[in-house]
Amino acid sequence: MGARCSKFSLCWWPSHLKSNLHNLSDNDDDGKRDENDPRGGFSEYSLDQLRVATSGFSPDNIVSEHGEKAPNVVYRGMLEDDRLVAVKRFNKSAWPDSRQFLDEARAVGQLRSERLANLVGCCCEGEERLLVAEFMPNETLSKHLFHWEAQPMKWAMRLRVALYLAQALEYCSSKERALYHDLNAYRILFDQEANPRLSCFGLMKNSRDGRSYSTNLAFTPPEYLRTGRITPESVVYSFGTLLLGLLSGKHIPPSHALDLIRGKNFLLLMDSCLESHFSNDDGTELVRLASRCLQYEPRERPNVKLLVTALTPLQKETSVPSNVLMGIPDRSLSSKETVSLTPFGDACSRRDLTAIHEILEKIGYKDDEDVANEGIFWFRFCFPILSLEGGGGGGDSVVWQKICPFQCWTNQIQETLNSKKQGDSAFHARDFSTAIDCYTQFIDGGTMVSPTVYARRCLCYLMNDMAQEALGDAMQAQSISPTWPTAYYLQAAALFTLGMDNDAQESLKDGTTLETRKYRN
Repeated sequence: MGARCSKFSLCWWPSHLKSNLHNLSDNDDDGKRDENDPRGGFSEYSLDQLRVATSGFSPDNIVSEHGEKAPNVVYRGMLEDDRLVAVKRFNKSAWPDSRQFLDEARAVGQLRSERLANLVGCCCEGEERLLVAEFMPNETLSKHLFHWEAQPMKWAMRLRVALYLAQALEYCSSKERALYHDLNAYRILFDQEANPRLSCFGLMKNSRDGRSYSTNLAFTPPEYLRTGRITPESVVYSFGTLLLGLLSGKHIPPSHALDLIRGKNFLLLMDSCLESHFSNDDGTELVRLASRCLQYEPRERPNVKLLVTALTPLQKETSVPSNVLMGIPDRSLSSKETVSLTPFGDACSRRDLTAIHEILEKIGYKDDEDVANEGIFWFRFCFPILSLEGGGGGGDSVVWQKICPFQCWTNQIQETLNSKKQGDSAFHARDFSTAIDCYTQFIDGGTMVSPTVYARRCLCYLMNDMAQEALGDAMQAQSISPTWPTAYYLQAAALFTLGMDNDAQESLKDGTTLETRKYRN
């Protein structure tokens, strides 16, 4: 046997998993926005207006700088109507033809999609050329994929980035803006809800013959090297390089990646941080799609519509908001707004442990049923079948272990259930120390999974002044059920106890958002 494994587990999993593709965003329109939306208008600003918005183009407001051939700077700015914007200021040689600049800006400014960081204005005064776009507060794909600090990007989020980007390109293509210049990980930005969006700046060409200022030769489409021009097929090639980045978490030159793929060594491409978090079938499918995008002959590459079709069925955890997958607090609720808390959220915000206990008692295990319906398994039936034992001659030999008789297994299940029952009785009687012991036995049994048990033990820990342990249990409940508001509310209670008030407020907001969506749906 070639695989090395310490045990083999048989797990029960619902066969009727629901498709939640319509939950990828709050909109059911594949990212299209109402083009008559008055908030999405395009304006032409004066240089003075943008100077005020950026505090005199202050270096403190610079968010990015790019290029040697076409140097430009992007500033964070605040318009008179309190809208945050990104202001891109070109150098004076980038757009010598003012009419061409205005025509291009007005054309791109007509596009409106939830998949784009939309262009909302421009400025053309004298030799000054500036673009004004929606501001995206949560960094770039390059930052989260290649230079992450807190956590690597999850597999489900990488698949979502790929789909949203394909949808953005499909939308632009449908509006006859199929050319995108220098598509790379810096062009993918994350909005306040941590949803990925494609920067509108790359839709602007810098001359009438369609030439691009793209420079990195290792990642450049072959036909661009020959002709200096980009085509819709060139954009698909660049999309393929982004797929390689999502798969590997690294900047891998396409030529090297294709050598690995041809040699059937594609698993060497995969990010080691993703180990055991994706299926080989999904990885193979994404590698195959990247390979098609990177074909040398442009005519052999898929179009953007086919990219959307291929990526849609691969999506995972579609009901989980992007900010949750990314570990980014949801700032969609303005700090100026008053958050209307539910009774449970209010109890957690006040750290009213008695009220929290009463509510958890009242709801019982009802939410565990919802978790099971969403595909989180309740029973984890694990049969130790295989183990590795060092054999003679320095090799490993597989030793078959005797499978426990069925009666032995049912006894184990019964003991686990008894532990939960005893924990529930102690929880009801407010004997929280005993409840901790019983629930710990249930959890350590390893045959069942229940977010409610973690929630109850979390409260027990709070009752015993063990806030750090309580926070760990609340986070474990979230891990099992990422869209369960109770897990976020209990995190808030623990964080308040630990003196981490800002983080606690964000958890309250996240819980309120999830609960609002739950009842709205």
